[in-house]
Amino acid sequence: MADEQSAAGVDPVVADVPERHRYEISLDGERAGLTAYVDDGDRRIFYHTEVDDRFAGRGLASTLVTEALTDTRARGKRIVPVCPYVAKYLKRHHDFDDITDKVTPAALDAVRKAQG
Repeated sequence: MADEQSAAGVDPVVADVPERHRYEISLDGERAGLTAYVDDGDRRIFYHTEVDDRFAGRGLASTLVTEALTDTRARGKRIVPVCPYVAKYLKRHHDFDDITDKVTPAALDAVRKAQG
């Protein structure tokens, strides 16, 4: 499907929005989804990923998570996959095994504190 998007001249854009603690993916200028995180020291804890139903089936969640994890690596942070989608992605893509940590009670506490 990504080829269809490119052929149509509409490439998804992923951007970190640090003030909102999330990466957002946009398609043709419209926000299509997000993956939320909490930073805890050198760990970036991903706890929620969503793509709007109107954009489903285009592979945007995978693109979003790939870009978010790549950026996390570039920033020298480790990944903690609390989000089921991110955890599932990491089980199928081993490019980030070297910087992925297990979910711990401390990671879950950090998410709870961030969410209020």
